[in-house]
Amino acid sequence: MPPEAQVELAEARRLLESPGLAMQLANVIGAPIEGLMARLPGPAARLVDRAARKAVETAFDAARRTLREPAPGQIASTRLHKFAVAGTGAVGGFFGLPGLLVELPLTTAAMLRSITDIARSEGESPDDPATRMACLEVLALGGRSDDDDGAESGYFATRAALAQQVTAATRYVASGMGTGSAPALVQLVNGIASRFSIPVTQKALAQAAPLIGAATGATLNLIFIGHFQAVARGHFVVRRLEREYGVHEVRAAYARLASKQNGPG
Repeated sequence: MPPEAQVELAEARRLLESPGLAMQLANVIGAPIEGLMARLPGPAARLVDRAARKAVETAFDAARRTLREPAPGQIASTRLHKFAVAGTGAVGGFFGLPGLLVELPLTTAAMLRSITDIARSEGESPDDPATRMACLEVLALGGRSDDDDGAESGYFATRAALAQQVTAATRYVASGMGTGSAPALVQLVNGIASRFSIPVTQKALAQAAPLIGAATGATLNLIFIGHFQAVARGHFVVRRLEREYGVHEVRAAYARLASKQNGPG
């Protein structure tokens, strides 16, 4: 890989390794998030899981259709989508945890359009089913916990864990046979939802904190979409470099970057 590509990869890795969502949310509400997750009451945890699955199903429904006319390489604008999720976040902040079932699918749909814009700006076509499934993948990639091991293993391990489901779902969507009840598609939705529920839980806990209202709910949603936009940018830069230089070369270069940062031992 030439030096300029290595610089791009280093920036992608920085985005993929940026502070986790829990840390960003904690900085806003002034309280730790990770420690509260284990103490989330059972009914609340089930509500969050249901909201996460509903949001992924809604996003998958949108991803099965063409989101917009393809124009690969167009510069992505993130502001419009941030305004949209700020509005849905205000609703969520006003109604509290129960409002998550209504707010989260709307927020996720807006995020998916932003992720698609980012994919297009890195040379991918939203008309391609593989691109649409890669956009959905971002919801899982953004679900890394701050307690996870290095972002290198987390990023590639998540892609590897979903690879079989993504390939099968892409095949179904490309053939026009894909419906929400197809086993391959159900498996992909389940795999993404299980990971997406981590940042959703973190967001829900932040919104449930004392004195959180509509205004702060909007702020939390801006952090939420900003986190996934950063992950999407890193993900689609890596995918572009993989197309240009090969999957093995990019992964080896990514590992070397990790070794340099971590040092010997």
